[in-house]
Amino acid sequence: MDKTIRIIAVLFAVVAVACIAVLLSGAHASPVSVSSTTIYFFYGEECSHCHNVMPLVTNLTKKYPDAGIRILEVWHNQTNAQIWKAANTAAGVSTYGVPEVIYGTTALVGEKEIPEKLESLIQDSLKKNPEPHVTTG
Repeated sequence: MDKTIRIIAVLFAVVAVACIAVLLSGAHASPVSVSSTTIYFFYGEECSHCHNVMPLVTNLTKKYPDAGIRILEVWHNQTNAQIWKAANTAAGVSTYGVPEVIYGTTALVGEKEIPEKLESLIQDSLKKNPEPHVTTG
């Protein structure tokens, strides 16, 4: 009987450790979805390239308030990092970094490409989706 209790206790401990590992890994989190009509700007807090692009993005967000631009920090915010990954997957991008803009299947990367192409991307998005976008976060 003593041996049976030990086996049950060990099995219980193994199951408990496995449950804790799943909870800590985030595997239980619901999948993140991204909107094909949202323009996402992803940046890292300590990224100097991101800081060089940020004033442009902020100004364009004010200039085009109906564009639904979301500015998301991805290095320190796990939820935003999941959105970043999902947006890149939806866009068909397998290798990505910051600063990055994603709109549907279009990805703009870096402090050269974003300033060159972002405003026209915003204008195109407004032509395709003239209704104001609701943004959160």
